[in-house]
Amino acid sequence: MTAEVSRAQVLAYRWHAHQLDRPPGVAADAADCDVLDLGVQNTGPDGAAWALRVRGTPADTAGALSLAWTLRGAPHCYRRPDLPKVAVATAPLSDADAAKRIFDANRPLKAAGVPALDALRAVAHEMRDIVREPTVKGEMSTRLAARMPEPYLRFCRPCNATHLYEMPFRLAALHAGLELRPGTSPPVLERIPGWRPKPYAHLGTDADPRFDVIRGYLRFFGPADPKTVAAYLDAPVTDVKANWPEDTVEVTIDGRAGSVLAGDLPALTDTHRDRSVRLLGPFDPYLQLKDRAVLVPDAALVKSLWPTLGRPGAIAVGGELVGVWRPRSTGRTLTVQAVPWQTITEATRTAVEERAAELADFRGVGFGGVAFG
Repeated sequence: MTAEVSRAQVLAYRWHAHQLDRPPGVAADAADCDVLDLGVQNTGPDGAAWALRVRGTPADTAGALSLAWTLRGAPHCYRRPDLPKVAVATAPLSDADAAKRIFDANRPLKAAGVPALDALRAVAHEMRDIVREPTVKGEMSTRLAARMPEPYLRFCRPCNATHLYEMPFRLAALHAGLELRPGTSPPVLERIPGWRPKPYAHLGTDADPRFDVIRGYLRFFGPADPKTVAAYLDAPVTDVKANWPEDTVEVTIDGRAGSVLAGDLPALTDTHRDRSVRLLGPFDPYLQLKDRAVLVPDAALVKSLWPTLGRPGAIAVGGELVGVWRPRSTGRTLTVQAVPWQTITEATRTAVEERAAELADFRGVGFGGVAFG
């Protein structure tokens, strides 16, 4: 029999799975956060560090974390010892999947008879050979373009130069055994200590269950269906369906079908609700899901939270999003502009002010208060 769950239960389940109900500083160290299994995108001024901070972790003072280009070509934060398994888990599921993930780069490769996976392997081998010491992305790009044949290259008008297509460049880097040096712009790539990679020797189909990205999506964003998972990975739906976990059960969310890992069903059907308040960054993992209508049912509010450019952060109360926020900096002072979507309680207003003060402290600047409106 298919279990019926409410939207409120789904949000409560995801909130807990993301450990957003943990109090500040409760984690033992920076690596003590479950969502690092799937990766925490490092985009925006506060990036992965703030996403981990709101989940109760301290700053990474011991270098336990690492940055790598993985899912959707975006930089993600992982535990450093996990990187070899992450490389397997985030690899394409097939050559068709690889072709889809590299977007327009596949057209000239296909015309030249070069399978997408072979192309990624070739790029990774060259990148590994080039980076013998920390290398700025631009230098890497120039040297790589001199080594790769025409089907791998394109003319870039903004740069007025010919270089490799961007997605093969990014996706091959981790398989070349390269990580991104934190805090560098433009990015600096360097070898991951103690790891001798074998580019694409294993695909995502060989993933350790803990790091398997399909299971990871279900774990943190379930219930879900293959279409939403495929959109998250930039993978073909057919590949996701072919690798769908066997230990899933179907549920309905207010009448809408989805799947969840069987082991997570008890937590999903729990009625407990946490009411903690968080200021989530624009690219916080909690906001990276693809079934946005479940998180934000109002289509107009969906557009305001996920515009094409200039995303705001989200004000969240126990899994429910109740507004958006933007930072306003003047010199060494941070003010937060908060726009609630509904009437909020005085307790919530006070909590927003407290979280905003924590953000200012996190940035190392003075706090100028919260402007509600």
